[in-house]
Amino acid sequence: MDQLDEVCIKVFVPRGNPRIPSIFWVWKSAYFQERESYDMLGISFDNHPRLKRILMPESWIGWPLRKVYVVPNFSSLLRHQISKDYFDVLV
Repeated sequence: MDQLDEVCIKVFVPRGNPRIPSIFWVWKSAYFQERESYDMLGISFDNHPRLKRILMPESWIGWPLRKVYVVPNFSSLLRHQISKDYFDVLV
């Protein structure tokens, strides 16, 4: 094979329950792409050997690229840390 070839697969899935069959068993290189699609978009792949989050922490609730997630309240966490550091300086 002298040339590199690319394959682009487009599949339409319902928004409510995005599920499609895994192509991992045909192309082993789809392993990480399917995990990333699950992690970022919430697309479930049937018969995937290890479908779990790869980029976001396991405790993350929702799907970042679908804009469906719980927004963490970083300002309260930051405020708590600042007040704790300030108190440590005073003591």
